[in-house]
Amino acid sequence: MRNGLVSVSLSEVEVPSLHLHHLWSRTRITMSENRGDAEERGDSVDAKIWSIRRGGSEVPDGTEKAGRGGKAEAASADPYRYRMDYPSIGTCVIINNKNFHKSTGMNIRNGTDLDAGGAMKTFSDLGYKMKMANDLTVAELEKLLLSVSKEDHSGSASFVCVLLSHGDEGIFYGTDGFTELKKLTGMFRGDRCKTLVAKPKLFFIQACRGTHLDEGIQTDSSCDQSSDRIPVEADFLYAYSTAPGYYSWRNTTNGSWFMQALCEMLKKHSSQLELMQIMTRVNNKVALDFESASSTPGFSAKKQIPCIMSMLTKDFYFPC
Repeated sequence: MRNGLVSVSLSEVEVPSLHLHHLWSRTRITMSENRGDAEERGDSVDAKIWSIRRGGSEVPDGTEKAGRGGKAEAASADPYRYRMDYPSIGTCVIINNKNFHKSTGMNIRNGTDLDAGGAMKTFSDLGYKMKMANDLTVAELEKLLLSVSKEDHSGSASFVCVLLSHGDEGIFYGTDGFTELKKLTGMFRGDRCKTLVAKPKLFFIQACRGTHLDEGIQTDSSCDQSSDRIPVEADFLYAYSTAPGYYSWRNTTNGSWFMQALCEMLKKHSSQLELMQIMTRVNNKVALDFESASSTPGFSAKKQIPCIMSMLTKDFYFPC
């Protein structure tokens, strides 16, 4: 118990091998997979999950409701709100990479199936048409996303992609190697995916972005009808599980910190809050409710903060 906060379970970091082969050879760290008997001994990197905090609810009920103004209002009349009056809210693609070729040096990502399952249920409940693929090579994941980008999204209000794998800054791993994230997301740019122009394209990325560990610190307490030209990079949101340069933690029994928080906050607030308000709550939960506890020297008492990069041009509210 710590400051009245309880609940402990096993966790690991999303460890990239691109720049870390020397680190593994020196420390012999394989995080949650010391192959053979690591899982049985329970000696993977752990995480204390603070399920109780400050003894109160996150936000008073009145606060959330005050921000909505009624979702049934005609959003198409509001120039600062994305249109949602399409036949479909859109497609959600989940790429879940768990097992990797030996040549990559990547460890198995135990716990990622929980992330994929949680994302599947969350976005399905929101009305998205789901597509999920497991253990794709670089060529396969590029082919899948290219195919989706070429589909007709005219009847969709938005697009969502959930990417679960190992990574490093600017890169994402297939089972046989890595590719640039920009190459994957760029397939949906306005000049390449015309039927998603001026519509929100949301990418949620659970992967490492480097090798730093966050020590923490104590505190005191629709297509528009106008003819205006828009940037091809407009209307994207990239929600990364961690800040640039840092590890991303994944719990082997409950899933990654980021995906746990994302699914919980979407379920709790999607009927009331705007997307960026929801993502701020995701940041809050990951930052305050999770902390690593590891028997591996130097990996205990670490923190994590997600990073949201938005090029959205309007407010995004999920339809009722």
